[in-house]
Amino acid sequence: MSQKVEKVFLKLGLLSSIEKDSFVALKIHFGEKGNTGFIKPQWLGGIIHQIKNKTTRAFLTDTNTLYIGQRTNATEHIRLAWEHGFNPETVGIPVIIADGLLGEDSQEIKINLSRIKSAKIAASIFHADLLICLSHFTGHVVAGFGASLKNLGMGCASRAGKLEQHSDVHPKVNPKVCTNCGICLDYCPSRAILQKNGTAFIQDEQCLGCGECLVVCKAGAIKMRWDADERRIQEKMTEYAYSVWHHFRGKIGFLNFLLKITKDCDCMAKDQSPLVEDIGILSSSDVIALDKASVDLVLERGRKDVLRAGYDVDWSLQLKHGTKIGLGSLDYELIEIP
Repeated sequence: MSQKVEKVFLKLGLLSSIEKDSFVALKIHFGEKGNTGFIKPQWLGGIIHQIKNKTTRAFLTDTNTLYIGQRTNATEHIRLAWEHGFNPETVGIPVIIADGLLGEDSQEIKINLSRIKSAKIAASIFHADLLICLSHFTGHVVAGFGASLKNLGMGCASRAGKLEQHSDVHPKVNPKVCTNCGICLDYCPSRAILQKNGTAFIQDEQCLGCGECLVVCKAGAIKMRWDADERRIQEKMTEYAYSVWHHFRGKIGFLNFLLKITKDCDCMAKDQSPLVEDIGILSSSDVIALDKASVDLVLERGRKDVLRAGYDVDWSLQLKHGTKIGLGSLDYELIEIP
């Protein structure tokens, strides 16, 4: 696997842009505690070897989460990364949480687009010289699917940036279905959920819109109130992705891992069954083309739109908006590497 990933990476042609004093950020998701679908550290041996031959300043990185858990602060986040194999003995490069101890270390990138005027990006990613996005393709509760575009837009944002992207999405509780078990209260990062009249109740004025309650609800009583929010959050995420792409323009590349493709992203703290069989690894310097090719390959293997079946979210909005703002193209040529 490491050799295959290395072959796909080398096709990007990024090595020639790395100098001996270059800071190279490998943006990845280390996987929530209990998750099994995340990209495995052993798969990255070939890439890391190639980069270490060019610079000693490469590092693996992610950002802290809005929701409560082991990835909400840098110390526990790094410890979890070590537990999942991203330790010095296995990967040979440091793990850095890009937005600092509590997610407050950020830099602003002015872009002046329709949804976002200035994006709040994690400081250690902002200060890197070259960015490589390593993304596990999955379904997603808010975006329909998560891959390089989400890893770039949501994943590179500081906590304030994540909050800005989620701020317009608010879930609701169906009291007829709610069992009042209280699990959603435990997972809500803003303490926006109360128990009221024998059911859970979400206070809109305190809700962050992170969607964590929807994922953890075992009764299926919590749903998103989409109206215009479905489009709004995907467009915000895409414009955040644009800000990072523009910042690194010419020194950025993307790899999508279409392996163990699950309904939920790697923030889900449990093992999940795959939606389709494993497909392979894709790379491109065009994030829109890469994610579109990935979606097409997944849908080819499903008897229906397995992404839409998960949460009934129109996943195409992020891709369409990306082409509109000049982030990439929906057209692509798929070249298989022997």
